[in-house]
Amino acid sequence: MRYTLLVAALAATTAAATPAFAQAVTDTAQATARGVVLQQHSLINNGALDFGIVTVDPATSGTVVIDSSAAGTRSATGGVTLLPSPSQAARFDGLAAPNETVALTLTPPVGNVLQDASATNTITVNSMSVDAAGLTRTADSNGNFTVYVGGDFGLAANQASGVYSGTFTLTAEYQ
Repeated sequence: MRYTLLVAALAATTAAATPAFAQAVTDTAQATARGVVLQQHSLINNGALDFGIVTVDPATSGTVVIDSSAAGTRSATGGVTLLPSPSQAARFDGLAAPNETVALTLTPPVGNVLQDASATNTITVNSMSVDAAGLTRTADSNGNFTVYVGGDFGLAANQASGVYSGTFTLTAEYQ
């Protein structure tokens, strides 16, 4: 019996002294990598606002108006007479992300005037406006949008002859 106890004790000691091997566990997980790529945003002037050639009665002031539309219809009041000549609304073409909202700001020329080359004679800019789509619009499914700008210009009686111009700004904020 002594021999049996010794073998049993020896076996128990060997079992207790043998370290247990840890089983290797491997876990994996997946994640999605993503990002958004937008087209380049742009706003390009593709046509100047031009009220054409007009004359003004020496005794009566008046206005010339260019409608803010693709047609850019021209009309006159008071002593202004429209002469046959090209005229048009300004045209701006924009590029945004598809279906993106665009907020527009229209800023008239400094002092609300157009000046002749000598900067001594002026024409009053009574108002300027964008087309019927308004100052907030949504780009189409390709990201395109177009804006037309028209204006109402006041000419004095006996307005001095000359080529009058002024710079206005259309700003697009992409949202």
